[in-house]
Amino acid sequence: MTTEDVTILGAGPYALATAAHLGAIPGLSVRVFGDPMWFWKSQMPAGMLLRSDWGASQLWDPKHEFSLEAYQAETGDRFSSPVPLTGFVNYGLWFQRKAVSNLDTRKIATIETDGPDFRVTLADGELIKSRRVIVAAGICPFARRPAEFANLPVELISHSSQNVPFAQFRGKTVAVVGGGQSALESAALLAENGAAVELLIRGGVPKYLGWRKKIKSLGPISKLAYSWTDVGPAGISNLVSLPALLRMLPRDAQNYLRKRSIRPAGAGWLKPRLEPIKMSCGRTVQSAKPFGGQLQITLDDGSQRLVDHLLLGTGYRIDVSRYDFLSPGLVPKIKNADGFPQLTGAFESSVPGLHFLGAPAAWSYGPLMYFVAGTKYAARKLAGHLSRDARKA
Repeated sequence: MTTEDVTILGAGPYALATAAHLGAIPGLSVRVFGDPMWFWKSQMPAGMLLRSDWGASQLWDPKHEFSLEAYQAETGDRFSSPVPLTGFVNYGLWFQRKAVSNLDTRKIATIETDGPDFRVTLADGELIKSRRVIVAAGICPFARRPAEFANLPVELISHSSQNVPFAQFRGKTVAVVGGGQSALESAALLAENGAAVELLIRGGVPKYLGWRKKIKSLGPISKLAYSWTDVGPAGISNLVSLPALLRMLPRDAQNYLRKRSIRPAGAGWLKPRLEPIKMSCGRTVQSAKPFGGQLQITLDDGSQRLVDHLLLGTGYRIDVSRYDFLSPGLVPKIKNADGFPQLTGAFESSVPGLHFLGAPAAWSYGPLMYFVAGTKYAARKLAGHLSRDARKA
């Protein structure tokens, strides 16, 4: 059994940025495990564009040497905003090779407490004793599937996180449930791949983002309304981009700002692509059942649809107990709020030495943690804490 100061589980944006920062701390032994950019390269639909703008799509190392601009200069891979999925994935893989070259692609099977430390078991049986564990494992286990869609045949229903090839639906009918970015963009991509698509949206007509770009012409004044992170509406954006300040507010205010900043909306560039698509707004699905090889959907107004496939763009519900690598003995020790771990000022949970990054940190650090832009704050904050900790040791 080897012994490490820090073990990082994950190899997406948060894990890579954090590993890059921790790797610069003298005397700190750090191991990183995961398939680099797995969720982005394997679970996102072909043709997807990032909703965040250019500045908010950067990954962060301590000196910001490995920016999107540096990637393009070295590789010649040219693209602009909105950043295409393929470009972002290739950038992330390049960043990993440059900043986290010691990445181990093996899978962690189990994390459990071992006295004041942790016992980390790899899928191949290797054991590691680690003083701290940083979980940056993403959102894949948290895909939200409403109860009315449970137990349906997998060939008739999927979630937007599953990367079902849209080309297979050419000439077929597909209903998409949801009114946020994933639902709207999936509907556009399906239609562009030749499917007959209908959007079923619980709320009203879709809302679109884009005011930040419209007011850029105002120069410095625009920065008073919107942060570079591209998270949250005007006025709120700068506040939620300062997690340390946000954490000082009453809990009710934090909850309001978090939910207000991630309400369902699509990127402005989606609007013209959705014009040909039928939308049924203010409607909810009451039931869905197989019928003659298709799926019969009944809406709350009593109307029915017969479709070849149903795609859920219903988002994610954070619940860290669904991380299957957390041992049954460890999960109950993690104090949580509606599935989110409650974290201290160093992203540390109620289990000393166990840290969570990314979306699970949003209850404690606000909506910035749902987005790539949050990697800058999270990596620097955690690295600062562990650097001080290393000096004390």
